[in-house]
Amino acid sequence: MADTAATPSVLLTVSGEIDPAIHERILRGERPRADYLEMARGFDADLLDYRAARAGGGVLGRMLERFAGSNALLAWMCWRKRAQYRVVMTDGEQIGIPLSLLLKFFGRGARVTRHAMIVHTLSVGKKMLFFDRFGIQSHVDRFIVYATWQKIFIETRWHVEPARVVLSPFMVDDAFFAPTHVTPMSVARDRPLICAVGLERRDYATLMDAVRDLPIDVVIAAASPWSKQDDTTRHADVPANVTVKKFTQFELRQLYADSVFLVMPLYAVTFQAGVTAILEAMAMERAVICSLTPGQTDVIVDGAHGVYVRAEDPAALRAAIERLLRDPDAAARMGRAGRQLIEGKMNLDHYVTGLRAQILALAESPSP
Repeated sequence: MADTAATPSVLLTVSGEIDPAIHERILRGERPRADYLEMARGFDADLLDYRAARAGGGVLGRMLERFAGSNALLAWMCWRKRAQYRVVMTDGEQIGIPLSLLLKFFGRGARVTRHAMIVHTLSVGKKMLFFDRFGIQSHVDRFIVYATWQKIFIETRWHVEPARVVLSPFMVDDAFFAPTHVTPMSVARDRPLICAVGLERRDYATLMDAVRDLPIDVVIAAASPWSKQDDTTRHADVPANVTVKKFTQFELRQLYADSVFLVMPLYAVTFQAGVTAILEAMAMERAVICSLTPGQTDVIVDGAHGVYVRAEDPAALRAAIERLLRDPDAAARMGRAGRQLIEGKMNLDHYVTGLRAQILALAESPSP
């Protein structure tokens, strides 16, 4: 990596346990590159996951994890290690909020450690409480957000300077999610296949109403490696043309390839719910039909990469599905444009480069 002399000492959290075999699985092509591994390489950062935090936490750490959870343990270990690093980067508010509390009430340390926090959504009551009541926004030096709505919300509600709230395009590993890595059609089909992927704030009831009795097959991959949302298909009246199952990332790539397009049915969310699946499908040259929500507006350009429809409206969703099925040339054109967007702006390499610039700037900025 160039400019290593200027690279700050960075600690990056991983809110989970890093698979010991992850490097081998990536090399074998079984899964995409992990964003935290690429960031660690790009920032010359140390990684701290649950396993490492437990190993260094001792008796107090075990007690903290037992009563407050693994993310609180990660935050506490970041605070304990703060003197060793110029920047601590937390990979979500579930760690960033407790770390901000520790930094505010127990100190940043003589070195004045800076804190960059990746933000998914702060516009919910429990999270807002810590900022409203304790003013911990003073101890988040960079908010890294993925949705314009969240940027505006943070700046407006807590009067945070716009320069401290950085809108970063999200990403996908377009070397893994690439049409060249799959067979054009893994199974011969008599009628079109469309897919829907993920759990977080998915409105699968609307999708199932929209496709009921359509002469198509629908696969819902109702799973997520990090979402705690319930599977909304579990107790639903699933139509005969809909299949619900789980896929590995390797299998999911083939599902995108076999599908004519992706449908992303969302409730009215204010954050980038569904962005991972949207980018994966676009990387696989698939158009996307997406619910128009306040938070999901920073990826798809309507008519260029896909189609927006009113949220929770089965009739509007059905009409959009039928329209794209009737016009496969338009769907293919949107898919190609989506791949171009990923390659030019929203892949993993662009993501790491952009965040590295933010971390360098933060490390070199004057102490707060």
